[in-house]
Amino acid sequence: MENKQPKVINKSGTTKLTDEAMAAKEAKAERDFKGRRRDNRRNRRAAEEGKKEFDTVNISINRVSRTVAGGRRMRFQALVAMGDHKNRIGIGLAKGNDVTSAVQKAERRAKKNMITINMNKETICHEVETKITGAHVLMKPAAPGTGIIAGGVVRSIIGLTGIKNLISKSLGSTNKANIAYAVIEGLRQQVPKAEWNGSKKADKKEAK
Repeated sequence: MENKQPKVINKSGTTKLTDEAMAAKEAKAERDFKGRRRDNRRNRRAAEEGKKEFDTVNISINRVSRTVAGGRRMRFQALVAMGDHKNRIGIGLAKGNDVTSAVQKAERRAKKNMITINMNKETICHEVETKITGAHVLMKPAAPGTGIIAGGVVRSIIGLTGIKNLISKSLGSTNKANIAYAVIEGLRQQVPKAEWNGSKKADKKEAK
């Protein structure tokens, strides 16, 4: 019967494994190493996919001040839009002591205030006109191939949705925050054609 115990090779107690035991130990270490690399790649891929779920656009970053007892307190205000290029969109407005903290806070608010919009293929379901304080935004559906005909703020927000054809006009205030909220409200008010009053599908639902 072979002796599988390691052999002591010096007085300090250092041991030496047999060739078979050493080969098995090296094989196990190599398997563990490959397993860790595979897990790391999987986790990194999952993290990248999670990051790509929503895209963000910084619409505006402004420096704001507030007068306090000791003088003026300077801060930064960030307006951020977030969407998945399908039918989910949200905006966030936040302040911070620096640009990075303001943007991060605005992104969290945009993700928290995400809404799901109704679409008619690659355009909106119907014409809508919304007013938020002084901002006045008009949006109309457009034929395929028209593209997005809109100003800066509206274009930035619509570009994060799945809408490819749209005609828009800003008629009131130029305040970017108010325009952004007016656009979101207009998208929120979109009603699918099946639910319009007088449509055949709506009449069928009422008959049931």
